[in-house]
Amino acid sequence: METTIQLVCFRAPMKTTDSFASLMEESLASGTSRAKRRLKSGDVVEGTVIQISADSVFVDVGTPGDARLPKAELVDERGELRVKVGDRLKAVVMDARAEAPLLSAAFGRGNVDLSALEMAKESGAPVTGRVSQVVKGGVEVEVAQLRAFCPASQLDIVHVADLDVFVGQSLEFRVLEIRDRGRSVVLSRRALLEVQRKELERESLERLTPGMDVEGVVQSIQRHGALVDLNGVIGFVHVSELASHRVERVEDVLKLGDRVQVRVLAIEESTKGPRIKLSMKALQQPAAKAAAPAADEVLAGTVTRVTSFGVFVQTAKGEGLIPVRELGLPPASDHRRAFPTGREIKVVLLSRDAASGKMRFSMVGVAGVEERQNYREFSATGARPDAPSSSFGSLGDLLKGKLPSAKSDPPKKSSGVAPRKR
Repeated sequence: METTIQLVCFRAPMKTTDSFASLMEESLASGTSRAKRRLKSGDVVEGTVIQISADSVFVDVGTPGDARLPKAELVDERGELRVKVGDRLKAVVMDARAEAPLLSAAFGRGNVDLSALEMAKESGAPVTGRVSQVVKGGVEVEVAQLRAFCPASQLDIVHVADLDVFVGQSLEFRVLEIRDRGRSVVLSRRALLEVQRKELERESLERLTPGMDVEGVVQSIQRHGALVDLNGVIGFVHVSELASHRVERVEDVLKLGDRVQVRVLAIEESTKGPRIKLSMKALQQPAAKAAAPAADEVLAGTVTRVTSFGVFVQTAKGEGLIPVRELGLPPASDHRRAFPTGREIKVVLLSRDAASGKMRFSMVGVAGVEERQNYREFSATGARPDAPSSSFGSLGDLLKGKLPSAKSDPPKKSSGVAPRKR
């Protein structure tokens, strides 16, 4: 990953006990690393100043040949050299093909000139600039004493609606074009970000192995699953791997920006790059299997999906199919309209496959089961069909409560004629 390029001096005073022999030993000790290190244009390196000539400063950066910097880049406003032998500094590689690699420490210090920009364009080295204002089509960037332009499409990897957020920020850019002797300089921040993202992808991919549990962020929700960003590399969770239960819509489980724990199932190579298969279901504890429903058990369920041959319903004892003939609909009825997803219904078990555990339910049989349950509850009270129920009483008992006592004589009606005397 490329970083802001600065001149950093570490003044390490030479010890009085240092001798030519000790310096030789250090040189020999670093000989192996020197032979192995190879630079490329744009690399940021750190080294020790070992020699200063009339126009160059030579730096040991661990390569077979010493690198050099233009001496003019290392002087202050008074023309005095700001480094001495033994100091350490950071610089960017401008030309790695020469026997003595050419470095530059000018970027980011406010003294970039046109020649340095041209070298940065050729090498791909980043330059630091300050976004001064928003202009038509992009932003204006100050790169030392030069004004440059960065198109809006080159400011970030993703689209940025409000460019004002960049004003006042010092950012790194790559030089794309230099026209009219520096009067027109075009920059790109996106080019650097894409390189950094690819480097991050490579590092993240090297760490991933099948079976590893990692954290990611939901980047996109699609019809058949979700894309998850695993710190720079993108993996895919299929809808069947979102949960241990059936998921109809990805949106029912995830939303954009969610942080999720996933397990890497596989990493496959393809023409478009590595394909990483992920699973959330693998990290979930398997739910305890519910006991199979009894033959005469009425279950409450919810319609989960409708097919041409029946309706699938989810119950507390598991999911099963209700065949069309068991729905209890009149002939020529449309069961798709009668049983939309989410409708709550009652079902009873028709059959259950011993090997797969798949169940078939019935709505038609619910009425018969409920009648038998009611009769069993009635019989449990101890009543006999040929005896009057103690809870309700007989018709005579009811009448006694409403009519006068049967032992008393009913009152006689007066005929209006006096009784005859004997």
